[in-house]
Amino acid sequence: MRVLLVYPNAKKEVLGSGDLGAVAEPIALEYLGAGARLDGHEVRILDLRLHPSVLDEALREFRPDVAGVTGYSMHVLRALEVCRRVKELAPGCTTVAGGHHATLEPVDFQEPEVDLVVTGEGVRPFRRILALLQQGQPVREVPGVWYRDGGGFRSGGVPGAWELDAIPCPDRTLTAEDRHRYHVDWMRPIGLVRTTVGCPFRCSFCSLWRVMSGRYLEREVDAVVEELRSVPERFVFLVDDEAFVDSRRMRALGEAIRTAGLGKLFFAYCRVDSLLRDLDLLRFWHGVGLRRLFVGLESAFEDELRAYGKRQGRDEIVRALRAAREIGIRLFSNFVVDPGYTKREFEGLVRFIEEYDVEYPAFTVLTPIPGTGASYDSVVERQPNGRPRWDLFDLQHAVTRTRMPPEEFAREYEGLYRRFESRYLAGAGEPLREAHARIALRVLGGAESREPR
Repeated sequence: MRVLLVYPNAKKEVLGSGDLGAVAEPIALEYLGAGARLDGHEVRILDLRLHPSVLDEALREFRPDVAGVTGYSMHVLRALEVCRRVKELAPGCTTVAGGHHATLEPVDFQEPEVDLVVTGEGVRPFRRILALLQQGQPVREVPGVWYRDGGGFRSGGVPGAWELDAIPCPDRTLTAEDRHRYHVDWMRPIGLVRTTVGCPFRCSFCSLWRVMSGRYLEREVDAVVEELRSVPERFVFLVDDEAFVDSRRMRALGEAIRTAGLGKLFFAYCRVDSLLRDLDLLRFWHGVGLRRLFVGLESAFEDELRAYGKRQGRDEIVRALRAAREIGIRLFSNFVVDPGYTKREFEGLVRFIEEYDVEYPAFTVLTPIPGTGASYDSVVERQPNGRPRWDLFDLQHAVTRTRMPPEEFAREYEGLYRRFESRYLAGAGEPLREAHARIALRVLGGAESREPR
């Protein structure tokens, strides 16, 4: 069977320069493609972030039997547009939607243009879907898959358990022609590797722990090293939701990488408490090749840190900033901006960043993303069907009511980036608002490689 896997592009009218501040390989689709090719299917990946105008051409030329689409909440409406276009140009093609949003809110994909919705880990159910379609059998009762039943959708059962080391490595040959364009900041080109899944912590604004029910699963060290050998890029983004939870394992992984002599330079996510817990481990990893960390500082205010469920205060944040500087690891430091901020809070945040010389401050607007337990009742921008306007869920827009007039809040928020733009330019040669937004989306909404999905 011919299988087309599509990563949707963001709506440029919403994001300004769209996805191009940082574009990482669509590793979720590479996982899916690997499984499908093992079963003998012909697979292509279409990354609409890089090729926004070639969907029609791909559909007419490739004539897929199955089209799969994935993405975050901000991609939902665009993903549905893609599925509608598939049905227009290839009416017999089966459309499959999956990903982080589909896992948490499958109802948003239960539309006429979508045939199947995959939730949870996607490689195994997707392979089963393809097998059934190839045999001419209906796709029913597949765990983790919603299927059409009469006028609605029915669940095929709860998703199966994760078996990390049973999932084939991503097939990076499927993105060979685009790999030179994948980058984050000055790390270009950059490849993605996942060594663990899940996060054991309980930050109130984050959905990762809910998706995995608090589980933290680890791949075998030897399997990770073998995958790293196959990654053609020197720069590697470890897209674990929190890589440094298990210090002993990370020491073993670092030693194995060093012994293998891979010569990679790494970027990873890390919590403040993880960073401070074992500074010797961070020094060791700097020697292995760790050059950057994305760290959630989250707030300059103690009351917010407590409300977010962070196991850190201002003192710990300051210690982490100083420790990273001493070790030689550069930090992307994320701050969550509450829509309830007034000018006073904006000024307090700026003072904190300047006082403690935060090198690369990044900002996201507190958003009730799926899986956080937050109610959508407060969302002010709605679709005609009453559901939230998911295209605004890019963590760069206030989708709930602001205390300041909305236009004034937007000006103050934009002002944060303008104020610190010189720091971004000094480090990368281009403004990094979109880069920071993409990285934050992966850590708050689920790292990309978890999706089919």
